[in-house]
Amino acid sequence: MLNKVHNPDILTCISSLRSDEVFTPPKVVNNILDQLPNDIWKNEEIKFLDPVSKSGVFLREITKRLIIGLEKKIPNLKKRVNHILTNQVFGISISELTSLISRRSLYFSKKANHELSIVSFDNDEGNIKFFKFSHKWNKENGRCEYCGVNKNMYQREEGYETYAFSFIHRKDPNEFFKMNFDVIIGNPPYQMSDGGGTGDSAKPIYNLFVEQAKKLKPTYLSMIIPSRWMKGGKGLDKFRKEMINDKRIKFLYDFENAKECFKGIDLDGGVCYFLWSKNYEGKTNFIFKSNEGKEIKSSRYLKNSFSDNVIRDPRQISIIEKISKKKKNPFSAIVSTRKPYGISTDLFNDPQKYGYKKIPDKEFKNSYKIFGVFGNKGGAKRKIGFIDKSKVTHCESTKKYKLFHSYAYTTTATVPPEIIIGIPGEISTETFLRIGIFDTKKEALNCLSYIKTKFFRALLSFNRIQKNLSKSTFDLIPLLDFNKSFSDLDLYKKFDLDEKEIDYIEKNIKKME
Repeated sequence: MLNKVHNPDILTCISSLRSDEVFTPPKVVNNILDQLPNDIWKNEEIKFLDPVSKSGVFLREITKRLIIGLEKKIPNLKKRVNHILTNQVFGISISELTSLISRRSLYFSKKANHELSIVSFDNDEGNIKFFKFSHKWNKENGRCEYCGVNKNMYQREEGYETYAFSFIHRKDPNEFFKMNFDVIIGNPPYQMSDGGGTGDSAKPIYNLFVEQAKKLKPTYLSMIIPSRWMKGGKGLDKFRKEMINDKRIKFLYDFENAKECFKGIDLDGGVCYFLWSKNYEGKTNFIFKSNEGKEIKSSRYLKNSFSDNVIRDPRQISIIEKISKKKKNPFSAIVSTRKPYGISTDLFNDPQKYGYKKIPDKEFKNSYKIFGVFGNKGGAKRKIGFIDKSKVTHCESTKKYKLFHSYAYTTTATVPPEIIIGIPGEISTETFLRIGIFDTKKEALNCLSYIKTKFFRALLSFNRIQKNLSKSTFDLIPLLDFNKSFSDLDLYKKFDLDEKEIDYIEKNIKKME
């Protein structure tokens, strides 16, 4: 009976817990470490840094590999462990609590100088530091000058966690250890709420950790981060451009389903880890693991000639190339930017902001009918009301026909929520993107028939990686003449798609009624 007792790795258990601070499972960590050169583990001078240590799992697994790799150079186990932990392995924790957990994982004691610690330090932190910083608020916009979060969301009283992660809250990251690191590796915090819209708005910050790590000029840099950067998103355009044009990304493993790495985390858009090598220049060894569990390998540059985004699934490339050659204008040319009429998502949640106790539900003189939502996040429901014309901007389309397309739905959904046909006198909040300015209802209906095709929605899915759509998400889709309606057969023939390409679309895109 005793032989059947399961004794799981405690860090595997921790990683399964739901948390905004995602703990990395040991198995995933080792998969990441496998991408580093084998001779690294036999070098007693190599220095490793985890600048975002939470459970200490990266440092622990690195240490285990060094213990094996350095056996011949330092035969005595105690001396070998002492050398590794005092000279080679370093961490910066994201909070005081995670610093204690990390030390417990690595030193067997939450205090490095405790009698139970497996290595002797002259201080209680050892090489796993926690630096407590506060945000630096900009007086003009009320945002942190380092991470960009809103003061109203993250101003804290003394003694409370500020979420001012130390590694990205200094211009010079060399301040922390004042030494050179050969390998920087870890799993940074992904985002911070910015309090926008209906409460479902967040600012990505993982890109800041990658950028800061590069300032330390390591030989190797590897981090596991959301895959959203590949298709843009809030505050990610500059980061995406830099990553796409960087030929030093030697390896990239992209998971369409984040649960492949983090079982307890619902991360829309997937997750990836990469290996950046200072001395490498060439194509990226790219592995894409689809939702159905299929691994597709390719060797290619991240930058392509037909899109500013990374094409994750190589099966899509030939389809996009064919369409790009025949495309005169992108469909995005008739898609609005956010706030097509200058009205925020919060109209029905915060009517006082717009001078109403409650948004009127009946038409009145000089009013527009407006579509929006009431409620927050997953509980938000569609709502219809009326608003004074004086509060509306961008009025060129108010007298025309158009389509209102919800800007948010999960990336795994290939069928969007119901698309509204907007008649003259109807507008929307920023919950919707406005598509088109049509003279007739027939043109609007023909455009809708195009949007409903598998062809259209396949191209839309190729260019999106997060639930929120934007004008640029429609860039891959060709703009057509809406004096006629469209079917998939017409479109497949028009753009010369072969049986294999058609089959890929038909299998992956659901029919839309």
